Amino acid sequence: MDTLRRKLPSDWCVAVDSPAPATPVQARFPAAADARLTIRAPDGSRATVLVETKRHLDPKLVPIVADQLAQYRRRTGELAGMVVAPFLSPRARELLTEAGLAYADGTGNLRLTLERPALYIETDGASSDPWAKPGDRPLRSLKGPTAGRVVRALCDLRPPYGVEQLARRSGTSLGSVSRVFALLDPEALITREPRGPVTEVKWAELIRRWATDYAFARTNTTRTVLEPRGLPALREKLKDATFRYAITGSLAAAQVAPIAAPRLVAVYVNDIDRATAVLLLRPAETGANVVLAEPVDRVVFERTRDYDGVTYAAPSQVAADLLTGPGRGPAEGEELLRWMQEHEDAWRS
Repeated sequence: MDTLRRKLPSDWCVAVDSPAPATPVQARFPAAADARLTIRAPDGSRATVLVETKRHLDPKLVPIVADQLAQYRRRTGELAGMVVAPFLSPRARELLTEAGLAYADGTGNLRLTLERPALYIETDGASSDPWAKPGDRPLRSLKGPTAGRVVRALCDLRPPYGVEQLARRSGTSLGSVSRVFALLDPEALITREPRGPVTEVKWAELIRRWATDYAFARTNTTRTVLEPRGLPALREKLKDATFRYAITGSLAAAQVAPIAAPRLVAVYVNDIDRATAVLLLRPAETGANVVLAEPVDRVVFERTRDYDGVTYAAPSQVAADLLTGPGRGPAEGEELLRWMQEHEDAWRS
């Protein structure tokens, strides 16, 4: 609780009351929280926070911990609950916040809100476990084309499906799918039957999670160019294109969830030099209105959509590209995700 004490004004008081050591039976069937945190404001108002400590907390176990703390709070009449662990992953912290629970970990991640006394504290610590041992988890991120293919399949295709089926449909190996499942299952981004298929995918959260490891500009090879006659002229040229392409970014999102008129168009192509020549585009480091991108993997050309004779990348790909983009890109990505949630039948098969 040192981080909490440092963040509070000097005239606030914090006290931690730990219960007596539990008997073996009490440890197995606990009837009370691990500790009580009492916070007192200068005006004398105070709040008691019930604290549950964990050596490790997989995100998928957050609902169980939340239910446990809810039972303790009902018994005691206390309103606030908190989870403390050596490290809490970004996904675990997200789910704890959604459950209305405070949290703190040994790296400085802290969030605590109280109505009386009025208090709001939130600080960021580590985003990855500094104490993780090599081999603790076979896959630690969703970087790379193979993980991207599996993520796209999980988002675009409705479950149920097992490892073998998803490997076939995503064009990846059984081992690759298994490793992605092993990463996503503890983070509560997929739901699996015991030794069985995936039955649910939280695809919006998964796209956001993917966007923490993937980045449009960093992952793909890009070049900025100029269409002298403007974006409408580029669309007309693409209608007659004989090479494979897919529009992504703001222009793609604007077909279903417009926020503002796109000023920059991003287009996936197999060959930037050829596309530049065929479309009569001009190289431009400043004043560019087009970004051409050679993708790290062909998955960007899969499950595309056509509007008015022009090909656009799949919404899941567009959302990830926008979330990792500059300027208003992340806001456009979130707006697209909202549209996708409201129109799932329109894009997910």
